[in-house]
Amino acid sequence: MAALPARGLRPWGVGSSAPSWVGSLWELSPPPPPYAQCPGVEPVCVDLGDWDATERALGSVGPVDLLVNNAGVALLQPFLEVTKEACDTSFHVNLRAVIQVSQIVARGLIARGVPGSIVNVSSQASQRAITNHSVYCSTKGAMDMLTRAMALELGPHKIRVNAVNPTVVMTPMGQANWSDPQKAKTMLDRIPLGRFAEVENVVDVILFLLSDRSGMTTASTVPVDGGFLAT
Repeated sequence: MAALPARGLRPWGVGSSAPSWVGSLWELSPPPPPYAQCPGVEPVCVDLGDWDATERALGSVGPVDLLVNNAGVALLQPFLEVTKEACDTSFHVNLRAVIQVSQIVARGLIARGVPGSIVNVSSQASQRAITNHSVYCSTKGAMDMLTRAMALELGPHKIRVNAVNPTVVMTPMGQANWSDPQKAKTMLDRIPLGRFAEVENVVDVILFLLSDRSGMTTASTVPVDGGFLAT
């Protein structure tokens, strides 16, 4: 988020709480006054798992030219112990919210007759099975296919849709799930570069996919995984 106002982008952070953005809406216009927790970011607090509340909350946001769907919950359970609650929450936040927010933004772009770019934050877990991640892997695999389907249908409207697929990123969620040294080692041993990603590694790729420099790129899933998918 901090990189956006310097690039002439006015960012909205959309999520259940201001400090932990679940999604981001970006507008090409001068940034708003700074906020205490995230300077330059205008918060829109809403539970993205609530379809009607999200529709109401985003009705007054915009116009929006660029969208990053950074929805993310990781509720890790062994397959035989997966609960209905874990399934519902994971698919509502990781996938259904992406569909809804993208619909709202895409309809606005089409109505205004302007091009746009959408980036979905997926995961290496969309393409590799990971123990105790059956629901998470499923939501991210679905996100990759959703990205391609969106790109197919929105391309004629000059709206590009891509995904980034990071390895473990040292966000609070990543730290919570991979802080155990032994567990981390099993993953790091499969990453040729030998480390997890920093937030900036993912942000740089997102900024590229949002920019005109990737003007011929759509329906792509871009690994930011240190080579994990090559192993």
